[in-house]
Amino acid sequence: MPPVQIARVLLVTDFGPGIYVGQMRAILAALAPDLPVIDLVQDLPPFRPDLAGRLLPGLVRDIPAESLFICVVDPGVGGERALLAARIDGNWFIAPDNGLLVPLVRRSKSVSLWRIGWRPERISSSFHGRDWFVPVAVRLAHSEDLALTPLLPESLVGFDRSSACDRVLYVDHFGNLMTGLSLPKTVSFPLLMAGSWRLPFARTFCEVDPGQPFWYENALGLVEIAVNQGRADHLLGLAAGDEVGPFISR
Repeated sequence: MPPVQIARVLLVTDFGPGIYVGQMRAILAALAPDLPVIDLVQDLPPFRPDLAGRLLPGLVRDIPAESLFICVVDPGVGGERALLAARIDGNWFIAPDNGLLVPLVRRSKSVSLWRIGWRPERISSSFHGRDWFVPVAVRLAHSEDLALTPLLPESLVGFDRSSACDRVLYVDHFGNLMTGLSLPKTVSFPLLMAGSWRLPFARTFCEVDPGQPFWYENALGLVEIAVNQGRADHLLGLAAGDEVGPFISR
């Protein structure tokens, strides 16, 4: 394993508001009080590592190197799924082996993967984020033994699945719909089908009238559906996991 230097910890979960993130932060503060902790995102689609994983490349793209991401979208908690440590393009990741890291691994230039064999003596059956992931992160930051077994990317759960994703990945506070689609390269500014709607392209919100839906390339490099001064999720009747597309010409 390469030398470990951790400048900050970032929490990435589907926990939403409530008691869980605070408990993880409390254990981190007790075990590593000098390590800064940042809540990157806590409202990823529940139980959907397939959707959350496709957001990860955009979410981590501009984060400084030597960051450690604790990623908990883990519907298989308490089961037989493995826990992974990954060194990806200068950052570290702790995540379950359930497909969550696959899109990031596929897009990255430098990837090293390990299965974590170490487990704490005391661990609950339903809150591994607090009881296993956090202690692992602290041991990694302190270069302590984690009983690591090297892995090939092809051995990850979900690596053989299609990389395409024509679905809504995330609905933000404003009702905007982040999708797994990338900006099309073959057709200039086409229409995007979303349910029965044919949505035009706009560069930004002020280019369309209030109340009008459109699509654009968001700050993460993904196609996003929005309504100027309105909620696209309500107007179009779409939610995380729903299909969108295809692009069509005028």
